[in-house]
Amino acid sequence: MTRQEMLLVYDKQCPFCDHYCRLVRLRDSVGSLTLVDAREDTEIRDEITAAGLDIDQGMVLKIGDRLYYGDDAIHVLALMSSRTDAFNRINYWIFRSSRRARWLYPVLRSCRNFLLKLLGKTKVNNLALKDNERF
Repeated sequence: MTRQEMLLVYDKQCPFCDHYCRLVRLRDSVGSLTLVDAREDTEIRDEITAAGLDIDQGMVLKIGDRLYYGDDAIHVLALMSSRTDAFNRINYWIFRSSRRARWLYPVLRSCRNFLLKLLGKTKVNNLALKDNERF
């Protein structure tokens, strides 16, 4: 596998998401991971929007030309993780299974949405959906 740059687009205003994204470590042989705040106007956010992916419903991992969304993103991250510390070993153990990631991701997203509602945050609403500003 060749080293490549990967972009992880997530809602930085979510304390859970921000903490997770800052803790995940990839194996050196895989490449480098750049964290991108979904609330910033960037080319990658435009690409995600053009693909019809709702950032409020899932983080996006870009590797090369491919976008991994939600449970697929967390599954791929787990498979590429370094497993050098407790967090990354647990992350790998939980999300190495695509079935487990598919089952758990909506639960985690619901917790995220509830927390952001409690904190009074607005949605990213990158798809500019009508009446979709609040959680």
